[in-house]
Amino acid sequence: MKKFIIYILISLGYIACEPKNTNTPSENSNQTIPADYALVIHGGAGTITRNNMTPEKERQYLDALHKALDVGEGILKNGGSSMDAVVQTIKILENNPLFNAGKGAVFTHDETNSLDASIMRGSDLNAGAVAGVSTVKNPIMAARAVMENSEHVMLSGTGADEFSNQQGLEIVDSKYFYTEKRYDALRRIKEKDLGFRVVDEDYKFGTVGAVALDENGDIVAGTSTGGMTNKKYGRIGDSPVIGAGTYANNATCGVSCTGHGEYFIRWAVAHDISAILEYTDLSVTEAGEKVIMDKLVKVDGSGGAIILDKFGNVAMPFNSEGMYRGYVKPGERVVKIYKE
Repeated sequence: MKKFIIYILISLGYIACEPKNTNTPSENSNQTIPADYALVIHGGAGTITRNNMTPEKERQYLDALHKALDVGEGILKNGGSSMDAVVQTIKILENNPLFNAGKGAVFTHDETNSLDASIMRGSDLNAGAVAGVSTVKNPIMAARAVMENSEHVMLSGTGADEFSNQQGLEIVDSKYFYTEKRYDALRRIKEKDLGFRVVDEDYKFGTVGAVALDENGDIVAGTSTGGMTNKKYGRIGDSPVIGAGTYANNATCGVSCTGHGEYFIRWAVAHDISAILEYTDLSVTEAGEKVIMDKLVKVDGSGGAIILDKFGNVAMPFNSEGMYRGYVKPGERVVKIYKE
C-alpha cells in the first residue's frame, strides 16, 4: 500500500511538471484559445499553375508575399492594431506591379485604370469603400478614410478621388498605373474581341487582400483590386462591396475574397462565410469549403477567399487553379501559390 501511494505521488508530480504544448495551430485546425496575433493575405486567384510560371517569376511572387507578411507581422508583434496591419500590408501589394491592384491594375476597355477597395472593422462593423477611383495611389487608404472620416460607407468615381485629395492622401497622375504587361493584355483581348474570356491569369481574378487579428481580439479585413481587364460601362465587382468581397466581425471572422465578382456579389460570399460561423458549429475550414468549394462551384463561380476567425484559425479555400496566399502567426508562417 505504501509503495502504491508513492507511485501515485510520483505520477502526479510528473504530470504537473510536463511541459505544455506550445505548438501554434496550422491552417485547417480548430484552435479554441485565441492566438496573440494572426495575419492572412492573398494576391489573387486564377489560372495559376507551375506550367505557366517560370522559376524567376515564382520567386518574385513568393518574395512579394513574404514582404507583405513581414510588414503586417511587424505591426502586430509590436502591439499595433489590426487596422494598421491590414492597411500597411495591402499597401505593399498595391505598390507591387505583380498584382492587379494599385500600380499593377489592369486596364478598362477605354484604356484607363479604375480601382476599387474596401475595409471593415470587426469590433463595431464599421466599414469604408471606394469604387472607380483613378488618381489615388493606394485605394485601401481611401477606403479607410471613408470609414473613419465620413458618414458614408462607399464613395465612387471622381467624388471618391476628390474626397481622397481633401483627406491628404497621395494623388498620382493616371500614368502611374501604366504597366506594359497589363496594357498588352488589354490589346490582345481587343484584337481578338474576347470580351471577358481568359487571356492571362489576372483577367478577372486579380485582387489583393488581408485579414488581421491583433492582441486585443480585433479583426479587420481589407480588399483592393484593379478589376477586370477590358471592363466596360463603369463595371464594379465585389471587392468594394461589404458582405460580398470583404467582411469582418469580431464574433465570427474576417474574410477577403478574390474571384469572378458577379458571383461573389450575388451569393454575398464574405458575409455568408461569417454567417455560417455565427449560426453553426462549423470551423473556418468547413465554412470556407461550403461556400467556395460547394455553393460557388455549383454555379460556376470561380475564385477563393482568405478567412481568419477570432481564435486565429486560418482557411484559404479556392476553386481555381491557384491562389497567391499566405499567413503568419507566432512561430508559424506559410506562403503558397499552387494547389497542393
